Amino acid sequence: MERPLKDIWAVILAAGSGTRLADASGGVRKQYLEHRGAPLFWLSARTFSRVAGLRGLVFVFPPDDADAMEKRVRQYFRSEDLGLKWRVCAGGERRQDSVRNGLDALPKGCDGVLVHDAARPFASARLVAGLIETLDGGARGVVPAIEVTDTVKRVADHVVAETLDRAELRAVQTPQAFEAALLRQAHQRALAEGWEVTDDASMVEHLAEVAVIPGERGNVKITTPGDLEQLRENKVTVPCVGWGYDVHRFGGENDRPMRLGGVPIAGGPTVKAHSDGDVLLHALTDAVLGTFGGGDIGTHFPDTDPKFSGADSAVLLRETLAMAEEAGARVIHADLTVIAQIPRLAPHARQIAGNVCRLLGLEGDRVNFKATTEEKLGFTGEKKGIKAVATVTALRELNA
Repeated sequence: MERPLKDIWAVILAAGSGTRLADASGGVRKQYLEHRGAPLFWLSARTFSRVAGLRGLVFVFPPDDADAMEKRVRQYFRSEDLGLKWRVCAGGERRQDSVRNGLDALPKGCDGVLVHDAARPFASARLVAGLIETLDGGARGVVPAIEVTDTVKRVADHVVAETLDRAELRAVQTPQAFEAALLRQAHQRALAEGWEVTDDASMVEHLAEVAVIPGERGNVKITTPGDLEQLRENKVTVPCVGWGYDVHRFGGENDRPMRLGGVPIAGGPTVKAHSDGDVLLHALTDAVLGTFGGGDIGTHFPDTDPKFSGADSAVLLRETLAMAEEAGARVIHADLTVIAQIPRLAPHARQIAGNVCRLLGLEGDRVNFKATTEEKLGFTGEKKGIKAVATVTALRELNA
């Protein structure tokens, strides 16, 4: 019977000691190992954030790390807001104790919960969505599982006791999804009766049927030193394009003298601006930011900050190029256009292009500068202002 759940949360288990990986990982607990620029527990959080219907996350960390990790998670959400509510709690001695603590941290109204091991960083949003869909369809618990391809034997005292029928066997993964009340009930019974289990479905099976959906071969668990190969990243260089646009209104005699590409334009109109008003370098700066997803010029150099009053736009561009370099982006080409009815820019074109080449550290054939009018149309045609557009191409080293 279909009955959509209204308040679904995920519990991300990151409370393990990681002793089997301690030497190979340099002593770093596996949930804190980084892949694609983020620790494994955060990669799982990102995946959950891409699934409609999920309301929040509970991160379960080792007791001695919980306070410090709460501050760290807060910092992650400040820099990359996943759009989910979140909480942090301390784990327990065993995995099932950590899950129980995570369940205790859920809000009272939570009616559905997914439990996931942070050591499985490759689970997909599609898999999570499939689990929720199955719960909404009437299942009280659901797990992802893959077919077993090897022959499996039960061994006792170093002797084969039985060969199992692999057609009936499945390797179960996380996340696993349950009605929240049912999973709480299962954990309470496990605590009262002293059950020792390796996953949550093992508990729930005593109380209700657990459905199975296809898992993912790529949803591997980082457990042994050999598994660390899964985290090794191959670097590839890809082209990235950024686009920038800026506008300035013409001003009066007390406003900024016109500069374009760092070149003073003698006899040109003044411009109203907080910084030096170089519309071309502002567009170029925004385009550079676009090559590595760096936001916009107003975020980094706001016109509400007094320290940028009259700021040299060439300095702002240099700072932005340093950001690009840190992000692995190397500018290789720029195509620039200024749109204005006045002044006539043809006499300045060569100097502007040359100065931009210098600022970007590029050869002359890698910067193209153009100036045009809008045939007396719009605010530029009415000689009320000036605008510029810039397209920048960069090469960026990324993880394959």
